[in-house]
Amino acid sequence: MTTTPSRRTGVRLVQKVSSTRGFAKVAPHVVPALDRAVHRLTRGRVLLSAQMLPGVILTARGARSGLPRRTPLACMPEGRTGKGADECAVEGAAGSWILIGSNFGRTDHPAWTANLLAHPDAEINWKGRDLPVTARLLAGAERDAVWRALLEFWPPYATYQARVEREIRLFRIVRR
Repeated sequence: MTTTPSRRTGVRLVQKVSSTRGFAKVAPHVVPALDRAVHRLTRGRVLLSAQMLPGVILTARGARSGLPRRTPLACMPEGRTGKGADECAVEGAAGSWILIGSNFGRTDHPAWTANLLAHPDAEINWKGRDLPVTARLLAGAERDAVWRALLEFWPPYATYQARVEREIRLFRIVRR
C-alpha cells in the first residue's frame, strides 16, 4: 500500500493527538458514539475511526447480563498466507484480528474485555460483513510478540500503557 506524504503527516498528527491525556478523557465518550451512529446509518459500510486504523464492531454477550453488547473497536488485522496488516486492511483478507483493551489509556480495563473473558464466542462486523469469531486472551511470549508488532502498527499504544499500571489486554479473535 502506497502512502502519500500528506497521508503520512495526517497519521502522525492523529497519533500525536491520540496520545494526549485530553484525548483519553474525551474520546471514550465521543468516538464510540460517532462510530455506532455512522455505522448504523451506512448499514455497516463505514466506520469513522477506521479511516485511520482498521476497525470492527464487536458484538459480545455481557459478562453479567448475557445481553448483546456492541462496541466499535480499533483492531490490528493479521493476515493469511503471509500478508501483513496493511494488505489485509485494504483487501479485507484478515484471517484473525488483534483487539486492544487500551481504553484510551484510562486506568480500568474496558468492559468489552470482561465480556470476552466470560463469553469468548462473539461476532464482529468487518467491512460490512458479520462474522462469528472466538476470542482468546494473549499472554506470555505470544503477547509480547504481538505487542511489539502492535507498537510498530500504532505507536500511541506505548503511551497508553505507560499511563496505567494494569497490563493492557490483547485478544486474538479468529473466525469460527
